[in-house]
Amino acid sequence: MASLQPVRGTHDLLPDDMRRHQTVVDRIRRCAALYGFEEMATPIFEFTEVFSRTLGETSDVVSKEMYTFERSGDHITLRPEGTAGICRAFISNGLAQQVPFKAFYQGPMFRYERPQKGRQRQFHQVGVELLGIESPQADIEVLALAAQFLDTLGLQGQVTLEINTLGDSASRTAYRDALVAYLMPFHDQLSEDSKTRLEKNPLRILDSKDEGDRKIIANAPVFSDSLNDASLAFFEAVKQGLDALGIAYTVNPRLVRGLDYYCHTAFEFTTTALGAQGTVLAGGRYDGLIQSMGGTPTPGIGWAAGVERLAMLVDGVPDKARPIALIPMGDAAEALALPLANQLRRAGLPVDMAYGGAMKKRMKRANTVNARVAVILGDDELARNEATVRDLDSGEQSAVALDGLVQALTALG
Repeated sequence: MASLQPVRGTHDLLPDDMRRHQTVVDRIRRCAALYGFEEMATPIFEFTEVFSRTLGETSDVVSKEMYTFERSGDHITLRPEGTAGICRAFISNGLAQQVPFKAFYQGPMFRYERPQKGRQRQFHQVGVELLGIESPQADIEVLALAAQFLDTLGLQGQVTLEINTLGDSASRTAYRDALVAYLMPFHDQLSEDSKTRLEKNPLRILDSKDEGDRKIIANAPVFSDSLNDASLAFFEAVKQGLDALGIAYTVNPRLVRGLDYYCHTAFEFTTTALGAQGTVLAGGRYDGLIQSMGGTPTPGIGWAAGVERLAMLVDGVPDKARPIALIPMGDAAEALALPLANQLRRAGLPVDMAYGGAMKKRMKRANTVNARVAVILGDDELARNEATVRDLDSGEQSAVALDGLVQALTALG
């Protein structure tokens, strides 16, 4: 029988990996709290319509990448991203009266795509959503939060913020018409996916990875040519806010979002630190999303970041806490060790118990777990109501009374 392996596109988070992973989550949790974003969680699976309506039937995610199954007549999908679930929760829990609604989330997502460096079929994201604010100040705030979060991971100088504007609905309609007029003469040269999108959602063609499509798109009109005065003023306010905060950015006129509920600001933080340029955090404004899901018209903006990619870049991952190696020798010491370990742990001290073997074997275990000190209990120590405490860095050791052990070990730091 072949040895069991994880499913392709999934991976185990072993303890060292988990510390890097948890560092990313802990730092966004702290940063989000500074901006008033509270953590929430939605189910890992939702009715398929939650995603098909929000991501678009012609998107690659919906048409090719979702994990969908039927159960008791219901079509269920493992969530491929976090925004749709947050917005569904906003609607189904009647939170329209609680705006501005500021949420932070983290957890696993699922997409059936080709596994590659930093991208898996089960992956993890952190993200924020700000609902109920239509002014540019919301865009500036979520961008500032993203920049601060990436800074806490030590990524200053490794990431570039690219921004663009998609304008309001009128500007978007004007751009859509201009794009279709440009693309129609190239209809027969487009990929099959793009031919379908040309009829249903032409802006999605701008996201095409097909080389033939890319050559055609290179000379397509840009969004800025279709922006009205209100859209230009909104984008200018966002840029001025970033300038005031000292957040560097470049304007990328080709950065778009294909779905109709997106508007105004779109942005990505990219890096070349993982090889070819890749996106580590992306987001945008989606004022029409909640209404498209059947809710009260509510503006929104947010972003999401892949934890696996960030974990590859993260700086300053904390080392595993160095435990106290408790080494009892003899039956009497073994009997005492369990309540003593419990006492130390309740005092906030990590303890690694040596469960058997000769002293040499137990000391080897202490070195393997990188223990700070070894607390040795033998018949001689028990007769004196003491323990021998050996500093495993310096090799020095001393006798410490059992009733003063917690205090002495706490003082070691």
